[in-house]
Amino acid sequence: MTSVTTGETLIELRAIDMSFTGASGEPLTVLDRVNLRLREGEIVALLGRSGSGKSTLLRLIAGLLAPTSGQVIYRDRPLRGTNPGAALVFQSFALMPWLSVQDNVELGLAARGVAPALRRRRALEAIDRIGLDGFESAYPKELSGGMRQRVGFARALVLEPDLLLMDEPFSALDVLTAENLRTELVNLWSAKDFPTKCVCIVTHNIEEAVQLADRVLVLSSNPGRIIAEVDVAQPRPRNRRAPGFQALVDEIYGLLTGRDTETTATPDETSTPFAVPLPDASVGGIAGLLELVSGNAGRADLPVVADELNFELDDLMPLVDAAALLGFLLVDAGDVMLTTVGANFTHADIQASKAIFATQARRRAPLVRTVCSALIGSGDHSVRADFILDLLKRGFSDEDARRQLQLAIEWGRYGELFDYDTDSGRITADPAADLRAG
Repeated sequence: MTSVTTGETLIELRAIDMSFTGASGEPLTVLDRVNLRLREGEIVALLGRSGSGKSTLLRLIAGLLAPTSGQVIYRDRPLRGTNPGAALVFQSFALMPWLSVQDNVELGLAARGVAPALRRRRALEAIDRIGLDGFESAYPKELSGGMRQRVGFARALVLEPDLLLMDEPFSALDVLTAENLRTELVNLWSAKDFPTKCVCIVTHNIEEAVQLADRVLVLSSNPGRIIAEVDVAQPRPRNRRAPGFQALVDEIYGLLTGRDTETTATPDETSTPFAVPLPDASVGGIAGLLELVSGNAGRADLPVVADELNFELDDLMPLVDAAALLGFLLVDAGDVMLTTVGANFTHADIQASKAIFATQARRRAPLVRTVCSALIGSGDHSVRADFILDLLKRGFSDEDARRQLQLAIEWGRYGELFDYDTDSGRITADPAADLRAG
């Protein structure tokens, strides 16, 4: 099936805002003014980092969540409740372990009141379609991960949905199994009797998005916004080594790195820990990335790095963001370049590298700077960690607030700026540290 971007609109999202209530009672905005149309005859990929709200967006399309504001329109009518024309395939398989393959596939039909005989016939057809005939009576524990995900596909396809919604369906599988299932999805989509009119897949894997989709919608993070739409006009099956394929991968890498590092790479003294959170990256991971770039003459192509390390977007980008935040790397589209201070950090001995890290963290990482300011302002150069945590909960979820504090403590310890005592629950300044930002 070829892309039909002028096909009938199946579902439209108009000016969607989505917020949840944080631990302190304040709203946390996940999606901001999102407009989106899904049409017959196309596969659409929603691509973004963690925190971009892509899975939330998928659940809004499925009708499992209602937006805080805005409208979800399915076939020209406002969606109220579960979308009758959508079926979901989950990352975690979500099979009932006490049911056989056939019983798992029949679940959705049973919920819709389909008669047992028709249910059985349609389930067997779906099982045969996805290549699991002969395993109808097997239980999930007897199946490999790839086979369990096939059951998930069959359970969704047996409903003959207008919209097949897939939430990171291949990320829990090994590389070869995932590649095999992607190929089979393309083959199913190309078949004339495929019942689904549109597929929408959530992913953080850029190559997966380009391999599968007719359109790639790129989302920014915190909150999620659609920042770009990339058309993929190449015929299927697609060759990853083709110049056009790699050019699209590079373009999307540039979109994902360019926008977010624009705000995180050059924070000023007024930047807050909420506006510029610490990327989820360890000091060792940052140092490892810098060494790799340094060994490549100080410049590296991100898609190539990701491919060589067998990393995916959510693995690599926090390291890039952290190095850029600290001023160790510059990001230019899909390339990263080592700065002078980054080269000095990489080639210094351990004590000199700690001093460089401390200086950059004080100047450029708002949460580290906030902790240092709190320590300067206290009488005994110590502060309760819970005090910092409570402040963070005003802008982060409980889990994210704790992770931000954990990262700040790790970065502060490495730079010998401050330490944390688990027994007392206090953060204490290092006696030899200069906590003032230079």
